Amino acid sequence: MIRNALLLLVLTAAAAVATHFLHPRAPMWYQQNEPLRDDEVTLADVGKRWHGDVLWIDARLRELHDKGHIPGALLLNEQELDALLTQHILTLQDNKKPVVIYCDGKACHASRKMREYLMEHMALNDVWVLTGGWPAWQAAHPHK
Repeated sequence: MIRNALLLLVLTAAAAVATHFLHPRAPMWYQQNEPLRDDEVTLADVGKRWHGDVLWIDARLRELHDKGHIPGALLLNEQELDALLTQHILTLQDNKKPVVIYCDGKACHASRKMREYLMEHMALNDVWVLTGGWPAWQAAHPHK
């Protein structure tokens, strides 16, 4: 009887963990109590501080951007930096809004690299990294 109960408990726990990792809008357990870095903002911050009026930059690969992105986001990634920078140079130079860069999630370093590049080479100062990246946006906007 106890063996069956333990087996059922283990199988239930395994199913829960598998569901978490396979579900497209699973909560990000590892981010719950983690403080933001100085260069990071959350979606809530973007809404509160700037009422969503920011210049979004998608630092992901083109294939991912083409599958879905934040409306109005400029594609600007390391892999195509020269061509994309030429395409978006005027928008970036004329921009007066805060810039928020996103990529595939918390572990993605593309946003931070793009932030450093824009601050150093384009003299942009108000540049932020969206914590949680594209998955955070999808979770907050499930029908977009």
